[in-house]
Amino acid sequence: MNAHPLLDSLRRPIHDLRISVTDRCNFRCTYCMPKEMFGDDYAFLPESELLTFDEISRLTKLFVSLGVRKIRLTGGEPLMRRNLPELVAGIRSIGGVEDMGLTTNGAMLGQQAEPLYAAGLRRLNVSLDALEPERFGRMNGRGYRPEAILKHIDHAVQTGFEVKVNMVVQKGVNESEIVPMARYFKDRNIMLRFIEFMDAGNDNGWSYEKVVTKKEILERLQSAFALEALEPDYFGEVAQGYRYKDNQAKVGFITSVSESFCSSCTRARLSSNGKLYTCLFASDGFDLRALMRSGADDQTLLAAIRSVWEQRADRYSDERTEQTSRNRTKIGMSYIGG
Repeated sequence: MNAHPLLDSLRRPIHDLRISVTDRCNFRCTYCMPKEMFGDDYAFLPESELLTFDEISRLTKLFVSLGVRKIRLTGGEPLMRRNLPELVAGIRSIGGVEDMGLTTNGAMLGQQAEPLYAAGLRRLNVSLDALEPERFGRMNGRGYRPEAILKHIDHAVQTGFEVKVNMVVQKGVNESEIVPMARYFKDRNIMLRFIEFMDAGNDNGWSYEKVVTKKEILERLQSAFALEALEPDYFGEVAQGYRYKDNQAKVGFITSVSESFCSSCTRARLSSNGKLYTCLFASDGFDLRALMRSGADDQTLLAAIRSVWEQRADRYSDERTEQTSRNRTKIGMSYIGG
């Protein structure tokens, strides 16, 4: 770690970089890219506007020099970006990168698990919101069945990946899946993480009335399982972890609505067209791609990144109210990378 870590205005270090490699996705999940907003004629970014792999690697090196140690590849659906193992291998070769993961809906994982593993990727987060086929098909907006995703998860585990599963819980939609999902992944010793339905972007019709809080989810789980709380593994860890007492399987909670973790947020986000965002709920970002393509050298880019982070004062989840959420324009989750 740097002798003088880069800190924002609230003394939070930069440690994690989330890189969106594409704004495209093959799902139309109702809480992220509802098909009413992202129809078949939706204009996604042309390839010329996406960061190239060389540009992503260059920026990653700069972020690492400022203190970043963890990288997460996101989208959109990152497996839709062609030749992704090349980028994985390039990032893995950067000295100082201690951990790299990828978040995916899992639909394309069956054919890509081995190339990604061979390139050096070891951790996957797979989004899955229900086991009941009709419910899952409605939620993903494309009629994808859970059986295929579950098969790909098993394949990834057999390949050697550490897999975590993310479930977004919405009141009146899939809260009945909480215990069945927990039991399914407990039996396979795969960590399931429950995510409170968040107001990321302006397309998901968010309101507090649709939120199932960690407290409510935990009460449901405790009616079926004996759980014990775990200590955080590191400063800024997002998920609050619990362990089942009768085996070593774990479950987690991401509580950005009911129990904000803004005070320990160490994450920067790089959009697929090269804008730097300092919060998931940001309204705008700093255009690193434009600066880079104008011929800026590394020192100029470093100075820009440092300036953005040092001025960072984001505390959206701490300050959130339903009224401010409705009145504030936020970057879409599929664009900023979740």
